[in-house]
Amino acid sequence: MASTARLTVLSEGLKTACSQCNLQELCLPIGLSNNDLAQLDELVSVRKRLKRHQHLYRTGDPFEAIYAVRAGSFKTSIVQEDGREQVTGFQMTSEILGLDGISAETHTCDAEALEDSEVCVIPFAKLEELSRQVEPLQHQFHKVMSREIVRDHSVMMLLGSMRAEERLAAFLLNLSQRFTARGFSHTEFHLRMTREEIGSYLGLKLETVSRAFSRFQERGLISVQQKHIHILDIDGLHAIVSQHTAL
Repeated sequence: MASTARLTVLSEGLKTACSQCNLQELCLPIGLSNNDLAQLDELVSVRKRLKRHQHLYRTGDPFEAIYAVRAGSFKTSIVQEDGREQVTGFQMTSEILGLDGISAETHTCDAEALEDSEVCVIPFAKLEELSRQVEPLQHQFHKVMSREIVRDHSVMMLLGSMRAEERLAAFLLNLSQRFTARGFSHTEFHLRMTREEIGSYLGLKLETVSRAFSRFQERGLISVQQKHIHILDIDGLHAIVSQHTAL
């Protein structure tokens, strides 16, 4: 009985209200009316907390829900045939995890917390049902899926045609834009991922990533203190990326 009581208290403590969430302008509820938000409040009733390096889900796990990152950050990755990890993405607050499982109804990658994090659990079957009743929700969900497709295309461009410094510059500028959208500084932020993970994501060796960081620092583009990044010349980073687009 005591265990049941603790679970009940925990469940109540994890309740969330999308209508009162300070991330609603960046997350799924964009454009919903108060009445629509009230229905979504009932759907998104559970938060899940994860410790650093804890997995939200693993490859092959049954697909049951998508997850809105409420706090913290994650990486998604797949294990290649030779056993190496290939990082496929980094997700931060207000972004959606779990869309990889929709097609096959099982997850096709691992999702791991890069720091102590929290997600809102959105049961997918119930989301589909509510989307049929609330047209703006369906429209917003399609926009979220489209955003993921655009992001995948951007990564393909990075891996397919950019040189090492161009890839790293584009990566840092992308992080800057994402932090800005969340009300944080666009020039100073903390990298939660390792340089090895950045290299895996960008298709670069660890040594190449380290050399590129060093060159950026020598040229006065950035200042690096362990994982803390201070962008000193954002126009300079844009110029590096523009060199590629001008070719």
